[in-house]
Amino acid sequence: MYKETARALSESFKMGKRSAVEIADYFLKRIEQEDPKVDAFLTVLGDRVRKKAAALDEKRAQGKKLGKLAAIPIALKDNMHIQGELTTCASKFLSNYKAPFDATITRLLEEEDALIIGKTNLDEFAMGSSTENSAFKTTKNPWNLACTPGGSSGGSAAAVAARLCPLALGSDTGGSVRQPAALTGIFGFKPTYGRVSRYGLVAFASSLDQIGPFATNVGDMGLLMEVIGKHCTNDSTSLNIPPDHYFPQLEKPLDGQTIGVPWSFLAELDKDAKENFQAAMEVMKKLGAKIVDVDLNLLKYSIAVYYILATAEASTNLARFDGIRYGLRSDRARTLDEVYEYSKQEGFGKEVKNRILLGTYVLSSGYKDAYYKKAQQVRTLVIEQYKNAFKSCQWIAMPTSPFAAFPLGEIQDALQMYLQDIYTIGANLAGLPAISIPSGFNHEHKPFGFQLLGAPLHDKQVLQAAHAFEKATFFHNHIPPLFDKEAP
Repeated sequence: MYKETARALSESFKMGKRSAVEIADYFLKRIEQEDPKVDAFLTVLGDRVRKKAAALDEKRAQGKKLGKLAAIPIALKDNMHIQGELTTCASKFLSNYKAPFDATITRLLEEEDALIIGKTNLDEFAMGSSTENSAFKTTKNPWNLACTPGGSSGGSAAAVAARLCPLALGSDTGGSVRQPAALTGIFGFKPTYGRVSRYGLVAFASSLDQIGPFATNVGDMGLLMEVIGKHCTNDSTSLNIPPDHYFPQLEKPLDGQTIGVPWSFLAELDKDAKENFQAAMEVMKKLGAKIVDVDLNLLKYSIAVYYILATAEASTNLARFDGIRYGLRSDRARTLDEVYEYSKQEGFGKEVKNRILLGTYVLSSGYKDAYYKKAQQVRTLVIEQYKNAFKSCQWIAMPTSPFAAFPLGEIQDALQMYLQDIYTIGANLAGLPAISIPSGFNHEHKPFGFQLLGAPLHDKQVLQAAHAFEKATFFHNHIPPLFDKEAP
């Protein structure tokens, strides 16, 4: 069952070949047996998912209409709300916090009969590129347990890569869906900003955050996007447009279409990564696409711009965690000031504290114009440069990550860790749809991925090009050997 697509699992349920309880029990058992190797999950919702599955079997028995995601197990990154369940954001601060309401994506999934099977590990408050900043556990890469799965959505990526569930959701602020997808050999998609509601997603950087899916194939991703890509009145940034229908677009050929590559921006790319990316472009040429050079040299400033804007927004968003309204309150505190001081001191991890301090600094009097305002101006220039690039191409291609998965604990320098997102941040700054596509392996058999970016609202076209590459290659069919077996 673990080798089947999400669509095949759902179809087998709808046709009566399997019960929803059978599917739920199978994946719960697989998680029980295999997750201790990778530590992808923070919470497994066994009782909840079995109850939902039993209700779904009854619904089918009564001949009622079944949802698009009927009986498909799906995991959520643990910064998305499920009413009555823990939302920890992998932080000590929220270790006892139960969500008082459902996120919009939770409601949409359950309306279409999905089985939400658990909450996955992440870098604390989604701040990181390796899932090593979690307060509770370190997630491992299913391809090499000594390596990181990437971050911050490393738990969701590892869960899908190890086939612990066929679909998962993560959040992408600067590449946090696409980078772990590349490092674990699966597909990861960041939709157009506003295409998926952020209501019920714990905010990191509100102008950059976007929920996106992980999958082992583009068809499953399109199915999930049809469900979650809907307007939400609770989210002021949600796009008030009709939902997309992805499947008619997926099978369209690439003949006569153009892909732009910012070759000068990729000049210093690592040798293995460059060879893999060039091989991927050769595949796209054989599929009928034309490759042209585009100018995106402003992206060399994207790391600096991102870590000014994202930390500024984080310092504002995380100010609400004060020991009064949410989560942890220090036992040492005796005065109001001590409640604020000690609760944050004990509740937040090192990386979160670093980003709050940096964000507070760039917003402070005397520095706001020099840093924050200047970063916003450069962001506008980046958006304009992307607009100009799309005048000569339908898609833009570049590597997802400069390297394959790196060993856990190897990168101690914060700046070096931040540079892992050099190729992904631009899509968040400009609000563009972007997908990471499995594109092979290095000599150590670690996965590589490359990404395709589209103009705003060209989500369907981005998935179309990814689907064409998927059909022409077999990289997405590879399963980490340690997990390519039935659970005993």
